[in-house]
Parts: sequence; C-alpha cells; structure tokens
Amino acid sequence: MRSIRLLLTSLALSGCVSAMPPLTGSALRTSQAGLGGGEPLEFTVKRHPGGEPYSLSEDRGSVVLIDVWATWCEPCRDALPLYQELAKHYGARGLKVYALNVDEDVRAVPPFLAETKVALPVLLDAQAAVADKVLRVRGLPTMLLVDRKGHVRYMHEGFAEEYLMKYQNEIEELLSEQ
Repeated sequence: MRSIRLLLTSLALSGCVSAMPPLTGSALRTSQAGLGGGEPLEFTVKRHPGGEPYSLSEDRGSVVLIDVWATWCEPCRDALPLYQELAKHYGARGLKVYALNVDEDVRAVPPFLAETKVALPVLLDAQAAVADKVLRVRGLPTMLLVDRKGHVRYMHEGFAEEYLMKYQNEIEELLSEQ
C-alpha cells in the first residue's frame, strides 16, 4: 500500500493535448455523470496483439478502469505504470485495468510497450471511434471507472498529482459495492 502511495504521489502530470481532432483539450476535468444515461456502457474493440474482440460486457461483475492513451502522449506514458500498479494492488478484489490505445498506426504500440515495460492488457481503437463517439473523450489521457453493473461512475480527463488519492478512493468505493 505504501509503495502505491509513493508511486501515486511521485507522478505529477498535466493533461496531454492531442494534435488530431476530436481528442483535444488540456484541462483536468472530473465527472461523476455516467455516459449514456441508465444503460450500462457497451463497446467492442480489438485486443492487442492478436486482434481478438473484447467486449466490455465480458467484465460485468468487476470494477473496470479504462485508460484512454496514445504512444505520443507524455502524460499517458507516465500514467500507465501507475495504472499497472493499481491493477496489481486491487486485481484480487475485482479491479480490471485496460489501456485503450487510440494511435492511428497500431505499429507504434509494441515498441512503446517494450520501452516502458507496461504489461497491461491493451485494447485498440485505431480510428478513435469508441473514444470519440461512445466514451466522448476530449483529451488525453482520460481515465474511466466503470462499476460492477457496467455504468461509468467516474471520468477524469487529464492527470494531476492532487487527484491520485481521489482515484484510489473511487476504486475503493466501487470495489466495496455489491
């Protein structure tokens, strides 16, 4: 627990601005409003590296953290190891963590993963269709927390040190719900 807190407090990041629309924006924004009203969130993308389909409904019953990122985004590069540590710490309690990549050229993903030693499950959204139309992401990185029933409970755009403990508290809250 202490190592996670040290890691969390050591990562002071600001939002990453994308040069390609529609993923733009640099302000850290937090939302508790779910996406899509009362219906559970649903989307299907491909898994990296094999291209097998992944549907969010596969993880009903688990709390899911989705980090929307790109290889060219420096704050994304620094935040992914944090989410990997959260996956290790909370995985046994029911947290699943996925890195949803929005690079146009997915060939950039393997060298990035090798360089950063990130071993999270990577999902591919090469045309940013899910990030844009389903998740309504406006800036990178964006992190979403989905409850056990499939509803988006928290969405954080950008990344800042003062929100790290808040993320952990939100995960704890969602994991404690039945």
